[in-house]
Amino acid sequence: MNKIIDDKREGYWELYWTNGKLWEKGNYINGKREGLWKYYWANGISMAETNYKNGLRNGITKLFFDNKKLWYKGNYVNDLRHGKWVYIN
Repeated sequence: MNKIIDDKREGYWELYWTNGKLWEKGNYINGKREGLWKYYWANGISMAETNYKNGLRNGITKLFFDNKKLWYKGNYVNDLRHGKWVYIN
């Protein structure tokens, strides 16, 4: 976990808030985010889920309020918003 190879992040990583709670987790390949990354509020509740391909956001992204309710979701293609995005008040 949390390896650096040739000055690049590699493999599974976890980063934490100063209070010790998990902030984010996911995988790096050759220094770039890859696959599903999950993010958390400082209270430990899920904040977001984002998919990455070669370091760029690709696929569905969801962001949640700190009460666990969906805030918005949408699709990214090569780190750009694509298609319809749904926002919830």
